Amino acid sequence: MSKKSIGDDIWKGSVEKINSELFTLTYGSLVAQLCRDFENNYHEVNNQLDKMGYNIGCRLIEEFLAKTGIKRCSSFKETADIISKLGFKLFLNIQPQVENWSNDNKTCSLIIPDPNPLTEFVELPVSTDAKIAKELWYSQILCGVLRGALQMVQLDCDVYFVKDVLRGDERTEMKLKLNKVLKDEVPAGED
Repeated sequence: MSKKSIGDDIWKGSVEKINSELFTLTYGSLVAQLCRDFENNYHEVNNQLDKMGYNIGCRLIEEFLAKTGIKRCSSFKETADIISKLGFKLFLNIQPQVENWSNDNKTCSLIIPDPNPLTEFVELPVSTDAKIAKELWYSQILCGVLRGALQMVQLDCDVYFVKDVLRGDERTEMKLKLNKVLKDEVPAGED
């Protein structure tokens, strides 16, 4: 059975779909508040969004694994495929494309389909603040979510945006880079 059919079977099955509209509608307010709190220091806003996303990802992975029943992936390539076909579908109802694999299969791109649910009702105020389009990664929370979830399955990764439609790019693209596979460690005192 192919990975695509496994994903389709799980999606059609009894997996409860999460309505992403509440998150996407409130996310804009969160970003706007962070911009005010950090006085338009967009690098710090990006850091805060990434930290929030990381904490979310550390918790979402348990729900993802419980709802999908997916077993440990055999490679980073398979992991990226599962993230694309199931993770984003389950939580945001989108399916990014995985492209641009490096020769060593440790780096790839996730192409977020348009419209990105986080940015569907957003226009950056570039006319009043030119820095915003150069410094703010509006959907940075997604990088943190992926980084946190991947860390929980023993994959130390860098996740970052390289393109964003909100910045005038033709598409929204994230990079995933596997740094190392972490050792499974038994907590101290447990054998």
